[in-house]
Amino acid sequence: MPPIYIAYLNRLDIEELRITDDEILSAIEASLASQGRGETVIEPRMHLEPGVANGHFNVLRGAIREPIDSAGVKVVGDFVDNYKLGFPSELAILALFDPRTGAPKAILDASGITDMRTGAVTAIGAKHLARKNSKVLGHIGARGTAYWNVRLLNHLFDFDEIRVHSRREESRNAFADGLSRDLGKKVVATADWRSCVEGADIVVEASRLSEPTPLLKTSWIKPGAFVVPYGTMSAIELSLTDIMAKLVVDDWGQCKGGKFGSLRAHVEAGKLSEATLHAELGQIVAGLKPGRQNDAETNLLWHRGLSLSDIALGHAMLEKSKRLGIGQQLRFA
Repeated sequence: MPPIYIAYLNRLDIEELRITDDEILSAIEASLASQGRGETVIEPRMHLEPGVANGHFNVLRGAIREPIDSAGVKVVGDFVDNYKLGFPSELAILALFDPRTGAPKAILDASGITDMRTGAVTAIGAKHLARKNSKVLGHIGARGTAYWNVRLLNHLFDFDEIRVHSRREESRNAFADGLSRDLGKKVVATADWRSCVEGADIVVEASRLSEPTPLLKTSWIKPGAFVVPYGTMSAIELSLTDIMAKLVVDDWGQCKGGKFGSLRAHVEAGKLSEATLHAELGQIVAGLKPGRQNDAETNLLWHRGLSLSDIALGHAMLEKSKRLGIGQQLRFA
């Protein structure tokens, strides 16, 4: 048997790549278009709950044909109390494989990939479903994927006003201060949900609740806004979907099943179904279904997280690492 080598990128390697906002968005948008055209395979995520801590593992699986030509599996832990130990709430590994032989090709630290690709899907959803002149962002949540949501949305919209909120005062203040430095503009930490989201053009709900609690009120949503609720536990009212012109998801197969997710109750109540679903985001990106068609639409995107996004961004990082000579080669066989 010929030797098999695995490319290995740890967290320090990925930081050294200094992947740009445009590189992230380009990789993810291309993968969404591939999904929309039916050039991918995606399996609904699976969950593993060890039962020894406040958290669980997500296992995501998929494959993308040319030009990426990779199958991938990502295992990501989601443990909400990790901050008490100084760890991020999400730690992950992405493994990439040759889809023709099954030979492993790469192992990457995927904690940063998870955050980046989630923020990119949020931003690309806004690109197609929010008003082009959106100038006020209200973001709930300050950990995990929150930073890249705000950063990549601002990259596309250059907001006049950014508001953020999270349960712990020290967390939301530190988040706002860090974003202000990185974005070069004022970011306001609000003391409550209402002052964060009411009247905002784009609303992102990425809270980390221990159980479903309808903290985001439908009456606070501005007509014509774009709303992205994707917390593991729902923070929205059942009535939220009633005001939407378009309901969009990243992958209906994984959104319609499982025990977790912001719109799980809406699926169970029949408010989000194959009949009420407008499109998967990939269909819109590929030009097969329309995105926003007028400024009056109030639209919603629910994304559970795509293995395809992990694979696409992991592939982009591998290609850049080859050009820059970053990372290691491990002998597998």
